[in-house]
Amino acid sequence: MKTTRSPTTSTGSRLAALSGNRWFRLVWIIPVALLVLAGVVLAARGIRSLPDVQSFLTQFPGTTTLPESAPVGFPAWLNWQHGLNAFFILFVIRSGWQIHTTKRPTMFWKRNNTGLLRTRRAPNKMSLSLWLHITFDTLWVANGVLFYILLFATGQWLRLVPVTWSIFPNALSAMLQYASLDWPVESGWVNYNAIQTISYFLVVFVAAPLALLTGLRMSPSWTFRRLSKVYPIGVARAVHYPVMIFFVAFIVVHVVLVFSTGALRNLNHMYAARNDDGWLGFGVFAAALVLMIVAWVAARPVILRAIASLTGTVSR
Repeated sequence: MKTTRSPTTSTGSRLAALSGNRWFRLVWIIPVALLVLAGVVLAARGIRSLPDVQSFLTQFPGTTTLPESAPVGFPAWLNWQHGLNAFFILFVIRSGWQIHTTKRPTMFWKRNNTGLLRTRRAPNKMSLSLWLHITFDTLWVANGVLFYILLFATGQWLRLVPVTWSIFPNALSAMLQYASLDWPVESGWVNYNAIQTISYFLVVFVAAPLALLTGLRMSPSWTFRRLSKVYPIGVARAVHYPVMIFFVAFIVVHVVLVFSTGALRNLNHMYAARNDDGWLGFGVFAAALVLMIVAWVAARPVILRAIASLTGTVSR
């Protein structure tokens, strides 16, 4: 005999299934975050109204003075470096997360162990996710090495490295201005504010080297046995994952600020090497975004297997 369920029962079942979803359980974070954000804004506005704080903001507006030799503007090579870095790190993070969350890989890549590549200790088999991670790590590092060379050859490093102790009170000033939603004046074409300078310095000269050094220690090709005692793999793992979280947090905040502090001008700085409110930078950014989305969707096991097969053998 066929039975039918009432709409009430069906709705109740769907609600029960939804409430059991692990992501639904995190919904409470949204209202809590909004309340915390509102509290921070109100507190920052109250603090800014104090006379002493107003004097502090006048003395430290949030930006330090650069040396006279510091370059102005963004050259085309920096635009290319930024775009390539964004593309590479997208898949570095994606493949790294897959490695972190996958307990039992189902597909493996085995290198062609011939010629100069033949070694006694280096392993010749790894998961396909690890192969993808190492591939994009290599591209990201190569792009980074070129970035460092050009950065110091052209003097652009002066815009990223704090050269005065006043960077810290100015960073506190900029932080208070951001928190009160009365944001500091943006003039990234000429000079970053103190928060931006410190953030970019940490990304380029601290987080990136840490990601490389810890990644090398975790690599299956690590063969330095004596150094392993001084630099255990547990230390590398304990640092590598938080560094990835730092990159993700930086990217989220970076993107939000780019679009909320003059999107067209910022995109022209980053993608068109020009300082105006035209649409060229947005067009280049949109094309780059489409390319990233297509690559993300295309990075499926069947396609990755075909690409990986060009340099080795892929098996299940």
